[in-house]
Amino acid sequence: MLKIWSGVLAVVALLVGGCASTPEAPRDRDAEAKQFLTHPNASTIYVYRIDVEPTDDNVILYTDSRLIGETLPRTYFRIDTVPGRHVLHGVADDLGKLELETRPGALYFVELTVAAGQSNFRPVPEEVGRKRILQCCTLLENWAPGQRPFLK
Repeated sequence: MLKIWSGVLAVVALLVGGCASTPEAPRDRDAEAKQFLTHPNASTIYVYRIDVEPTDDNVILYTDSRLIGETLPRTYFRIDTVPGRHVLHGVADDLGKLELETRPGALYFVELTVAAGQSNFRPVPEEVGRKRILQCCTLLENWAPGQRPFLK
């Protein structure tokens, strides 16, 4: 009987763990990301949401079909990637997307708005993106390879 209960508890723990949303990064990593440092051989893309109204509309963010994490209002992701053509896309009620051509050592800022299940990716000038991230947002951890989102 003990083995059965142990097995049941293990399955429940796995299911609960799979329901977790994207975690916030530690404060020191958030502060480091807000220095907006670049790498000479990489492109850096910041994707942020500044939703002012609370919403349950969340979008699972991908870059070039690589899972990044679940976006939440007033948060951002920092994505370091190889220079070249990249496609940011979300999975919600729609499949909003944006194509970017990136250069080494450069920063890119993308504002993501989500309303009524529709996602909209919009590139913004660097000075605008920096300002908005500093005013509103908290860094989220990128999901680990192989981690799967909880599907609603």
